Amino acid sequence: MPLKAKSETTVTACVLIIGNEILSGRTQDRNLAFLGQRLNDLGIRLMEARVVPDVEAVIVATLNEVRRRFDYVLTTGGIGPTHDDITADCVAKAFGRPLIVHPEARAILEAHYPPGELTDARLRMARTPEGAELIENPVSKAPGFQVENVFVMAGIPDIMQAMFASLQHRLAGGQPLRSRTVAVELGESFVADGLARLQERFPDVEIGSYPFNRAGVFGTRLVLRATEEDLLDAAAGELDALLTGLGARATWETAAVTEKMDEVTR
Repeated sequence: MPLKAKSETTVTACVLIIGNEILSGRTQDRNLAFLGQRLNDLGIRLMEARVVPDVEAVIVATLNEVRRRFDYVLTTGGIGPTHDDITADCVAKAFGRPLIVHPEARAILEAHYPPGELTDARLRMARTPEGAELIENPVSKAPGFQVENVFVMAGIPDIMQAMFASLQHRLAGGQPLRSRTVAVELGESFVADGLARLQERFPDVEIGSYPFNRAGVFGTRLVLRATEEDLLDAAAGELDALLTGLGARATWETAAVTEKMDEVTR
């Protein structure tokens, strides 16, 4: 059954990315963009993302902070079989619960590994805080888990994505955030004043500007975001008039074009 959100208007989430390998640059995170998009599709606003090291005190303090501030917290990383996989320990400590070998998780691993191959290291992947609800892992079987509004998943992208598919029915969202994007061959400074006035007229629309350089062509991508379609259309109409008045060459983009352009300009 989905958890009830703290607010009836905006449902919020935070992603907690756990791992020294992310902070050192050895591993590039690929989970955040996926989660941001999928959460938005469910009507859940990803408001923050934190990257923290494999340090118990840091993980516990950060988790206790964000789980009280946001409707949902999703963690990635630190639930494998090695000594530095301490996420389960930290979640248990944050909630003040004993850390146990979850009987259902143990049964899943016993069924997955040949007889005699469920080593102590592999059994670490069955540990959860007492009372946790498992998150199915159809890829490598070792499950994630949920404690209240915290969802603990693997850091490996294909496993994390499979786990998210398994848990998403537990998330109760609001209205998804919709967007309109226009690319204009003008620098940000040329549109800054007009955008500020537009933002004053539409306080419930998020307006962002993002400069780009593609094949020597400099310009700005302007993005409008709102939950109400009518409000978004009205703001987009006024933005279009603003750009026309500046004599700008503007191109309104489809979602597919925007996603591809994001990959190029990041």
